Amino acid sequence: MSTPTPVTVTVTGAAGQISYALLFRLAAGGVYGKDTPVRLRLLEVPSQTGAAEGVAMELEDCAFPTLASIDITDDPAVAFDGAGAAVLVGARPRGPGMERADLLTANGAIFRDQGRAINDHAAEDVRVLVVGNPANTNAYIAHRHAPDVPAERFTALMRLDHNRALSQLAARLDAPVGELDRVVVWGNHSATQFPDVSYLTRGGAPVTDGLDRQWLEDDFIPRVARRGSEIIEVRGSSSAASAAGASIVHMRDWVRGTPEGSWATVALPSRGEYGTVPGVVTGLPCRSDGGEWQVVEGLEIDDFQRARIDASVAELVSERDAVHGLGLVD
Repeated sequence: MSTPTPVTVTVTGAAGQISYALLFRLAAGGVYGKDTPVRLRLLEVPSQTGAAEGVAMELEDCAFPTLASIDITDDPAVAFDGAGAAVLVGARPRGPGMERADLLTANGAIFRDQGRAINDHAAEDVRVLVVGNPANTNAYIAHRHAPDVPAERFTALMRLDHNRALSQLAARLDAPVGELDRVVVWGNHSATQFPDVSYLTRGGAPVTDGLDRQWLEDDFIPRVARRGSEIIEVRGSSSAASAAGASIVHMRDWVRGTPEGSWATVALPSRGEYGTVPGVVTGLPCRSDGGEWQVVEGLEIDDFQRARIDASVAELVSERDAVHGLGLVD
């Protein structure tokens, strides 16, 4: 029986905390399954390649049957050569007191250069997930510098927000997380995001009790939206393991499909769905079928939802305009 051809997966910021939590699950088959080997390409800045070598040694010591090889480089052209998937983690992390504009300036050039390298060197069917913040706009920068790659191949991580919403709802309803479905987090991975329970189901049935409007507006929505800041205040640094876990399930569902009837939140370049602004990378409800994300259609939007969605999309438009003004995108 022949061994399947390994999938090349590039992970940037490979020596960082998120990548450290992500790489072992990726190498163990968490995305492609137990029958598909992966070839890891670890991209780091020169000063961190030694630390990345230490991570590679630990990966080797795990003796994962699905880990075909590991390469470490500080050259994006080498890192993305033939990549079937790219998880762009490496970015300056958000620290206490940092504004999103600071992150745009610090990280824009990184994602510009990586977008160019993906365009020139990655596989034709590459799947890109941007994790480094501000993730939506970094994904926008990257895809704008990869004109030969279909825009929908660039996504940003909002599965973490989706998971945070599910966790809060499960606690409120005293329900197993696995019974809940059809949450969506509209807009930006920021404090303006809109975690929406309008279509929530439990065990396939609509949830109509236990979620009063006051709790949703005063507690649930702001807590989900500001969970990252809450973790920084408590932990002293940004989310790591939870971001890694969300990255794995985002890529797994993209590759292997979402369960029938279920959906997930995915940030991808909008085509104007639900009154969003075309081009900006926006959180939308999506299903994966045949290895492609498809936006869920036909959902009704009321005035409350409309106002919340529009506010978050307006922030994305502002960030888009800012990166154009900084010369990061033509």
